[in-house]
This record gives sequence, C-alpha cells and structure tokens, in this order.
Amino acid sequence: MQTQYERLTDSQWENIKEYLPIQRKRKYDLRQVVDSIFWILRIGSQWRNLPECFPPWRSVYYYFQCWKNDGTLQRLNEALNQKERIRQGKEPTPSMISIDSQSIKVAPFIHQDKGIDGNKRINGRKRHIITDTLGLVWGVVVHAANLHDGAKANQVVEPLIGYLHRLKKILADAAYEKIFRDWVYENLLDVELELSSKPPSTKGFVPIKWRWVTEQTFGRFNFLRRLDKDHEKSVQSSEAWVLWHNCQTIIHRLPL
Repeated sequence: MQTQYERLTDSQWENIKEYLPIQRKRKYDLRQVVDSIFWILRIGSQWRNLPECFPPWRSVYYYFQCWKNDGTLQRLNEALNQKERIRQGKEPTPSMISIDSQSIKVAPFIHQDKGIDGNKRINGRKRHIITDTLGLVWGVVVHAANLHDGAKANQVVEPLIGYLHRLKKILADAAYEKIFRDWVYENLLDVELELSSKPPSTKGFVPIKWRWVTEQTFGRFNFLRRLDKDHEKSVQSSEAWVLWHNCQTIIHRLPL
C-alpha cells in the first residue's frame, strides 16, 4: 500500500495514456491532469485548493467530468483490470465475481441520495461494488443507504452483461437472496448465485472464502481521504472516485 502521494512514473503513464484521448495537442498535459486527479484522491482536498504545481482546478475538473460521462474512465478501468489479470496468469475477464455493499457517512451539506441504514446505524450512502478474486473493481453503483441491497444489485451487474462473457458464478450474502436471486434467474442464463454468510454463532469479522477480497477492497478505501466518507454531491462522482482508486491500485501493482 502506498503510504503517501507520488507522481506518476514514466512506466505508469505508459500504462494509462493509450486509453486516454492524447491524439491532439492540448493546452495542459493530460499526464499532469491524471496526476492532479490522483492527488485529490489521495489527499481529499477540495478542487479549488489544488496546488499551483498542477493545471488550474477548473481544467482538471473538466476532464474529470468528461471522462466520467463519456465512458473513458470505465474503459480505462476495464483495460487495466484485464492487464493486471493477464499479469497474474488469469484470463482477461473473470468467471466468478463477488458483490457486496458498504454503508458510509456523507460529508456535511449533502442531501441528495441519502438515507439511514438501520442495521448499521449510518445516515448516508451505500457503495455497491463488484470485484473479481483479485479484488479488482469491475462495477460500482452508489445509492442512498436506506435502499435494500437486493433491490439495487441488478444495477451493478446489468452494465456488465455481454462483456463478462465468461461469467459463471456470483458470490453474495443473504441480503441478496430474494429479489436479486429472481433477477439473476430471469436475466443471466447459466449463471449461479451462491449465497454464503458467516456462522450465526460467531462474532466480529469472519473471512469467507473468495468474498473476503471484496471486504479487503472496501478496507483500502480508508487509506484515501477522498473515499473515507462520501464527499460528493452526486452519486455519479462518487462512483467515479471508486474507479479512479481501482486504476491507481493497479498501476502501482504493474511492474516498472
């Protein structure tokens, strides 16, 4: 785990730039733009407090919004996921994924898509993510914490239909048993939903085979100030920061 922010190395930029629109000359170097986004992810600063060593914050924010909305960020995330899986000796796309949610508090003055998770006593939002067995994030949806996991799970999986063509099994806990099981049966042919939970007699965190990597991914969020709670007015920006975190994790794993 990286303990402090470090600028992109040449090799890290090489792994990123082929998936960004670098074909034409621009006023600001896109490498500096990506560096700025990673800095905010690590430090948790407001956009307006971006240091002068980076491009103007309005320009960086412009690219953050554009890449979020036009699919560039999603394509970058998927490409890096495939590259890391191949490096680990696996097929480019997973045959088994794990889905889970994390309830988090929101920053002050945020009122959109907010609710109370009665089980965890948190007034805020839920991050719903899909990971493979390496803990790489393939999908994310952020929504109000009072919405049930099973009712929103299909929104996380649905964008991946047809793309994860090797998918055979989805791992989940008991919260996904009713609504989501029916949706999987009706929409995902030959895909099994496997439900597993810790024994009722145990207390505290109990690692469950393969599903523990999703919990580990949630744990990594705590090392980045932008993700320690939800600071975003829109859930779409919250989702984007989760994908940027996944991209940053991968480029630090890839060999120099």
